[in-house]
Amino acid sequence: MKTRITELFEIEHPIIQGGMHYVGFAELAAAVSNAGGLGIITALTQKTAEDLGKEIEKCISLTNKPFGVNLTFLPSVAAPDMPAYVKVIIDSGVKIVETAGRSPEQVLPYFKDAGIKVIHKCTSIRHSLKAQSIGCDAVSVDGFECGGHPGEDDIPNMILLPRAADELEIPFVASGGMADARSLVASLAMGADGMNMGTRFMATKEAPIHERVKEAIVAATELDTRLIMRPLRNTERVLKNPTVDLVLAKEKELGQDIKIDDIIDEVAGVYPRVMLEGKVDSGAWSCGMVAGLINDIPSFKELINQIMLEADYLIRKRLEQMLSA
Repeated sequence: MKTRITELFEIEHPIIQGGMHYVGFAELAAAVSNAGGLGIITALTQKTAEDLGKEIEKCISLTNKPFGVNLTFLPSVAAPDMPAYVKVIIDSGVKIVETAGRSPEQVLPYFKDAGIKVIHKCTSIRHSLKAQSIGCDAVSVDGFECGGHPGEDDIPNMILLPRAADELEIPFVASGGMADARSLVASLAMGADGMNMGTRFMATKEAPIHERVKEAIVAATELDTRLIMRPLRNTERVLKNPTVDLVLAKEKELGQDIKIDDIIDEVAGVYPRVMLEGKVDSGAWSCGMVAGLINDIPSFKELINQIMLEADYLIRKRLEQMLSA
């Protein structure tokens, strides 16, 4: 399939694996890229910029296909050394960067001077237009359905994607609620040039996370996510568990007086325990409503090939037959 995104990033299929904390390791990124999509290493999962450099080198050894690095600018308990991470990304020869969170305006000139293509994840049209105006090559339009941080506007993709198509000139991909060929074809119909999947890629054979995490996603329905940290205006969609229930109880009790310190034990530093040790109830971890569409744990190749085969059928057969009926 040929779209503006496949041409921009020189990939076979218009499918991107978004950055995910303690999920986006070299093994994941390389496997997605080898299957024809665009794999992404999550920079801040690596404790230091030097560690990130080693992870990039590892990915290079695992694939000769294009891959990218995610760099997220969000409030954190311990601020990372962003200039060092930026330098390592550039020095390592990476040619694609996915940015997220706050505007990448300060680091964008360094990436552009190095010939790096930047796709910025946005949860609103205004932020997408800002990304376009500062020189981002593409945007990932992230609907309210997404796992992780959906922003504060609560606009789902059935509205957000057509609005993005109306306003943007640069290519964009749909993110949030993406799981299969139906997701891809619907996104293309609404003006996107591809799709970004996160939660769906977690429930795959090669995903470098604990099996209990994958099993929890498969067992979940679309009703099993919750929104936390809304009073802090740092909303995160997470999979429901006893720890998440505790966070919500604290938010209800403390109301607008709640501070991040009140829930720090439940939301900070939990990803190694969850993703690597499989202690799925030990903290709040990101998961999209798309869990309701995930019923198996295929390989990356099986997943991407199935998506593209079914997308071809939907476009050439089902929709075309409706026109000729």
